Amino acid sequence: MLNKNKRLRLVFRTIVLSILVVTTIAVLYVNFQKDDPILEAGVEAPNFILDRMDSNEKIELDTLEGKGVMVNFWATYCEPCKKEMPFMEELYQEYQDQGIEIIAVSVDKNSMVIENFYNQFNLSFPLVHDKNGTIMEAYQVQPLPTSYFINPDGTIERVVKGPLTLERLESYFKEILPNNNQV
Repeated sequence: MLNKNKRLRLVFRTIVLSILVVTTIAVLYVNFQKDDPILEAGVEAPNFILDRMDSNEKIELDTLEGKGVMVNFWATYCEPCKKEMPFMEELYQEYQDQGIEIIAVSVDKNSMVIENFYNQFNLSFPLVHDKNGTIMEAYQVQPLPTSYFINPDGTIERVVKGPLTLERLESYFKEILPNNNQV
């Protein structure tokens, strides 16, 4: 009787393990078959519409055509994000009138934490909250921070994964200036 129970448990465990292995293989196969385009220089930036946290307006990427746009993905818990925010603010004050826009896309879960961060750093550029991570997924963001520099025609000029220095940020702004006006 004891041997029969052991055999039944062994059969049951083998079946469960087999199902798990087959399911894992199927999930991996489906994920590798996805036709997600790789977002890189020269590719059109995916449009998105998100509510601004710093006003009662919506922001849509496509409405910014004609401007150079930096889309920066960040989070309050990201130390490199905290370091580059003052650089972004400094250059936004200088380049906003020249046709450069910054959209700061927070991937935090808690909107109150984001608002406190925004106010603490006294930021003036548009802030949006990607509550469900759909924009982060569409833009294939990893790691944080990740920034997309988008030309006035809506194509991606540059993708930067990781933090930016003031000098690098300014050089990337110059690349996406409307009419490529050099400062």
